[in-house]
Amino acid sequence: MSLGIIGQAVGLFAVTNIDDILVLALFFAQGAGQPHVTRTIMIGQYLGFAGILAVAVAAALGATFLPEAALPYLGLLPLALGVKAGVQAWRHRHDDEEATARPADGPRSLEVAAVTFANGGDNIGVYVPVLATAGAGGMTTYAIVFLILVAVWVVAGRFFATRPVIAEALSRWGHVLLPVVLIGIGLLILSEGL
Repeated sequence: MSLGIIGQAVGLFAVTNIDDILVLALFFAQGAGQPHVTRTIMIGQYLGFAGILAVAVAAALGATFLPEAALPYLGLLPLALGVKAGVQAWRHRHDDEEATARPADGPRSLEVAAVTFANGGDNIGVYVPVLATAGAGGMTTYAIVFLILVAVWVVAGRFFATRPVIAEALSRWGHVLLPVVLIGIGLLILSEGL
């Protein structure tokens, strides 16, 4: 493994996934107080990113699973999850503050995976040419670094969600912010490709 490729992989991952830290922090806020929330989010993040990586590697090898025209429709996943979260927030708008701040249901692994995968359309577009020119060894290095950094991103999302000022803001406004962010991501993905 070349240090140059490792550095490039770290930079590429950071640039294409910076928005995931906010989404992960919101998922951690949604699951605050729930058992196994870190494990649930970690599994979902790995499932979603594995899907992104699989599509990018397949496309780089010339066996595209998803036609480029289909990528914008991945925005429907976070859009639907955002609408669902918004409806839940609306239904519980008159609950006492503690119930609103800590919803009964935390995030589910498949929801996290769906949002991660849907939000990864831009990642796929960036990763494909890089992986296609990296060769087999470089592609393997990129994949290993990316998969290690998924765990780092989950830890960073948890870190931000547990800082007192951020945690207080997320516990107070996370139930509103999560649907807004998910709907925004969905609309952005849809609008970029249509």
